[in-house]
Amino acid sequence: MNDPVAVNTSHADYGLDAPGVIRTMSVCGIAAIVIALLVGHLVTGVVVLANVAIVPTLLWMGWALIAGSLLMVASSRWGKLRARDNLLDRMALTGTETVLDVGCGHGLLLIGAAKRLTSGKAIGVDLWSQIDQKNNSSSATIANARAEGVAERVEVRDGDMRALPLDDASVDVVVSCLAIHNVKGDDERRKAIQEIVRVLKPGGRVGIIDIAHVKTYAKDLRAAGMADVQLHGFTPWIYPPTRVLTAKS
Repeated sequence: MNDPVAVNTSHADYGLDAPGVIRTMSVCGIAAIVIALLVGHLVTGVVVLANVAIVPTLLWMGWALIAGSLLMVASSRWGKLRARDNLLDRMALTGTETVLDVGCGHGLLLIGAAKRLTSGKAIGVDLWSQIDQKNNSSSATIANARAEGVAERVEVRDGDMRALPLDDASVDVVVSCLAIHNVKGDDERRKAIQEIVRVLKPGGRVGIIDIAHVKTYAKDLRAAGMADVQLHGFTPWIYPPTRVLTAKS
């Protein structure tokens, strides 16, 4: 019998996160190095002392920016797969759950959860912004689900996380990765957290990975009635560093 969680990632593409940031860091890094080399070769005489300070500073900045952009690419292509698996391990899925991925993007958590399900279903909700992920679309997510062999267990819906298109108490597990921080303003992010709690069944579980506001999510989850809310520190697999949060109702 085939293992229902067997991985087939030969054609799946979970997207490049923050492509604009990566492009800007790369361009600025290269520019800083080029300027440093030009200054080092062309500037002499009375400004030699300034040159001593400027050139190393520009070189350090340039290489730091390039290294940062490369780490972000590595995070998008490999690191977030490890972070996904670690978070889903914490969810302890039995295979029969309905799992919701809030801000699913290309389906990283959505499809990762679906591969652990047997009779359950994984639902992804997103607005498909092109800012935070390149080529972000529901069709790309569905294509990834097909490539991973779990299309029959995956459903994708258009929707705002502040008004989730699901009924009250309709899902067993809610997960989210690098999505909620994109909502602007504490009050609006609180609406997203309250929506997560609204659609969660009694005894349900929540797992969140995000780059900012995670302590506030924990506070809002407690205020919304969630129990056993835990912050698990930073994950080493995503750059810039992200925090992990889990909760149970």
